[in-house]
Amino acid sequence: MEWEAVIGLEIHVQLATQSKIFSGASIAFGSEPNTQACAVDLGLPGILPVLNESAVEMAVKFGLGIEAEIGMKSVFERKNYFYPDLPKGYQTTQNDLPIVGPGIIEVEPEEGKIRQIRIHHAHLEEDAGKSLHEDFHGMTGIDLNRAGTPLLEIVSEPDMRSAKEAVAYIKAIHSIVTYLGISDGNMSEGSMRCDANVSVRLKGEEKYGTRAEIKNINSFKFIEKAINHEVERQIELIEDGGKVVQETRLYDPDKNETRSMRSKEEANDYRYFPCPDLLPVVLDEAYIEHIKADMPELPKQKKQRFVDELGLSSYDAGVLSATRPMAEYFEQVKERCGDAKQAANWVMGELSGQMNKDGVEIEQSPVSAEQLGDLIKRVMDDTINGKAAKQVFAALWAGEGASADEIIEAKGLKQVTDTGAIAAIVDEVLTNNPQQVEQYQAAPEDKRGKMVGFFVGQVMKASKGTANPQMVNQLLKEKLG
Repeated sequence: MEWEAVIGLEIHVQLATQSKIFSGASIAFGSEPNTQACAVDLGLPGILPVLNESAVEMAVKFGLGIEAEIGMKSVFERKNYFYPDLPKGYQTTQNDLPIVGPGIIEVEPEEGKIRQIRIHHAHLEEDAGKSLHEDFHGMTGIDLNRAGTPLLEIVSEPDMRSAKEAVAYIKAIHSIVTYLGISDGNMSEGSMRCDANVSVRLKGEEKYGTRAEIKNINSFKFIEKAINHEVERQIELIEDGGKVVQETRLYDPDKNETRSMRSKEEANDYRYFPCPDLLPVVLDEAYIEHIKADMPELPKQKKQRFVDELGLSSYDAGVLSATRPMAEYFEQVKERCGDAKQAANWVMGELSGQMNKDGVEIEQSPVSAEQLGDLIKRVMDDTINGKAAKQVFAALWAGEGASADEIIEAKGLKQVTDTGAIAAIVDEVLTNNPQQVEQYQAAPEDKRGKMVGFFVGQVMKASKGTANPQMVNQLLKEKLG
């Protein structure tokens, strides 16, 4: 039997406001428990919420960024349920009239494979507090600092058919919200979390299977692993004669498994009703136009510009435009060295390789865009060769010098381009290796290309890597004849 996964994601994005969505309390990360929860967040008698306009503006920016319908009238409702970290006994959210309506996001899960994922809607809501289970000896502690933190919940249609597509989709969302500056997207701090609705059905069937919801996954790697495990679990269960039940499950990354948390509640159990303390949010065209005027260039447009104006391949442009910090770094390198393709090669090659090796992001790179641009200029003007350039980069990364020029001078890496000096070294190498010269000259033409590499290596060794490789090759071919 051939099975097909059906996946929809609910992504909770913490908005980058200065205060909470209905109160003036701070949302700074890492504060002592229960030091950032005011009377409004705690739901004390007599309190009245006041909507944070910045949250509205950020939600509208997201809607415009995905070319979605904007809810010109949206309404806040109370979603009623009891949980220890929800002091009011309800969550203020949006249900029937959300601020962002249907939209579409284009993703590329594999090179050359484009998929369009529909977004059903995105709505504003407040976050709950956090339950703490460690260090309480069989009890649970409650930290209400997060209570009231502004969230934008982005709900997709069940359009994804693999964990790879799901990861590509959430990465696209992450890229958009960080480009817009409406969230830092820091998944380790809870600024972006994901619930995955997963079901399976036989290929060709139209009816959806029973879904399970995997709650609060907080990394791209865990999203892929959790979905793949859940798909396998459901297929095995059905093929063994069992039935998938609609429920909420948790993903355990240590054991790489999902486990049941609770049976899935139906929407009507929440008793949604309009919040009597908050008026409907009514927007006008002037407000939308004002926000449009402040919109930055987004990943899709930036990628296209890199292809059209800079001549980059679609793949390279996609990698370099995936995050705003990466795109800004690349453009600064390009401006400094004046060559987009050389800048792309170095940023995607040497720089990205070193970042992956050391586990750092582009923002923490010890080599600035200006330093890398200057290094590339020294390769382009033949001051140093490619091998020496890698040595200079390594020294910059290790903080051994303030600039490429300083390191080139200190390490004596300046390339020798004097024909007479290189010719003297070539002559010396040929004199010292008569047997190899004889073998080269006796070899057929099609074999000589590989054999010349020996002489090039000897010349570069004798010149301590400073001889111009192109000149070395040219002189060797002339002298070996």
